[in-house]
Amino acid sequence: MLELKNLTFSAEDGGKAEIIRNIDLVLPEDRFIVITGPNGGGKSTLAKLIAGIEQPTSGRIIFNGEDITGRSITERARMGIGFAFQQPVRFKGLTVLDLLRIAAGKTLSVSEACEYLSEVGLCAKDYIKREVNSSLSGGELKRIEIATILARDVSLAVFDEPEAGIDLWSFTNLIRIFEKMRSHEGGRTVVVISHQERILNIADEIIVLTDGAVTARGSRDEIMPQIIGSKYAENICPKID
Repeated sequence: MLELKNLTFSAEDGGKAEIIRNIDLVLPEDRFIVITGPNGGGKSTLAKLIAGIEQPTSGRIIFNGEDITGRSITERARMGIGFAFQQPVRFKGLTVLDLLRIAAGKTLSVSEACEYLSEVGLCAKDYIKREVNSSLSGGELKRIEIATILARDVSLAVFDEPEAGIDLWSFTNLIRIFEKMRSHEGGRTVVVISHQERILNIADEIIVLTDGAVTARGSRDEIMPQIIGSKYAENICPKID
């Protein structure tokens, strides 16, 4: 379980700008949670605070009963928090097999690594020895990154706008992967930052973030009508080309 207690984050931007404002949230286990809201509302910043990429100005982050506010991204990763970037990182000279082994923290066999690639809809023999570099498309990188999170078997997985920069075919596969993660049993919490209606529609819970503060929270049946009828509806559910 993740608890955010009076979390605030300010950044210097020609003055001191408050991006996250006094957020109090409890994100329970076994939930698929989507955080959405207008552009510039602080969603990606909140994801980075959870992962440890940014440090809060004030407030606390509690993970499974332990205060991790001052912990680094590496320490949080070791504790079971996985983070998928909006634009996945490329690693020249590192193969997909190497990356999966690093993620798992052990020497996976080729067949074990191939199982994770198959989970995300990639033909293992075509990818296992490929470098994680510019030869891979955005959709391929997204799915490989998800495979690394599956290999780690994290208890909290955070995805920052996973639909960014991918085509319709890749997006359809992404939804399938998320649906499978949603049905996973064993205490995993999945948090996705997204505007996409198809991702919102598989959420157990939707949190709306506006101007750095939580303005709505509830089931998809409760929140979706509010989103569709809102003044920022044109920013929600953009088209995937």
